[in-house]
Amino acid sequence: MANLEKTCREIHKVLRATCRCYDVDTEHCDKAGVGDAVRQRALCTDLTIVGPALLNETSLGPLVINGSLFDTGKPVLVVPEGAEATLSPRRVLVGWDSRVEASRSIREALHLLAGAEEVRVAVVDPEATCTGNGAEPGADIAAYLTRHGARVWVDRLASRGKPVAKVLAQHAIDTSADVIVMGAYGSRWLRERLSGSVIRWIVGTPLPLFLAR
Repeated sequence: MANLEKTCREIHKVLRATCRCYDVDTEHCDKAGVGDAVRQRALCTDLTIVGPALLNETSLGPLVINGSLFDTGKPVLVVPEGAEATLSPRRVLVGWDSRVEASRSIREALHLLAGAEEVRVAVVDPEATCTGNGAEPGADIAAYLTRHGARVWVDRLASRGKPVAKVLAQHAIDTSADVIVMGAYGSRWLRERLSGSVIRWIVGTPLPLFLAR
């Protein structure tokens, strides 16, 4: 409780200096109540930011991501150690696979994408089909983003046996992206496994990850 109050005072001090309207709320609960406590607050926000302190807390990080991402439908910005978070990125990498979750992540991040200098839509091992990716994978979502004022390039990447997440992370680094935008997948019973894998991936990737589901 003493640590919680100390942190609360420090946050108040930082926010007062910004001359913005703000509120700071605290909750002291056991692990079973973490997800619900986060959910209640995330429901009334535009975006939940999960920073490196929580990512390093392997027992709490997945619970926070579950409560804010899976239980609310609201987006989450996950920021690992050493990453510089911004809501005005110059370069953005979008992971696209023609699934609902990927589409929702783009819709939620539209204000970021429209204001960026460069948006790279990455499609890994794409297959041209009448449904799904269409005849030209990535072209449909690129047209959508262009209509919203985004400056878009489509990159079709080969995984060569590597996990898609690693391919996207490396391409983001190669293209000097400031943030990765992608959909979060997984059914209810896969939540803990998914959020844990997301955290392990993010910890090894020096870039913020914008997730929506």
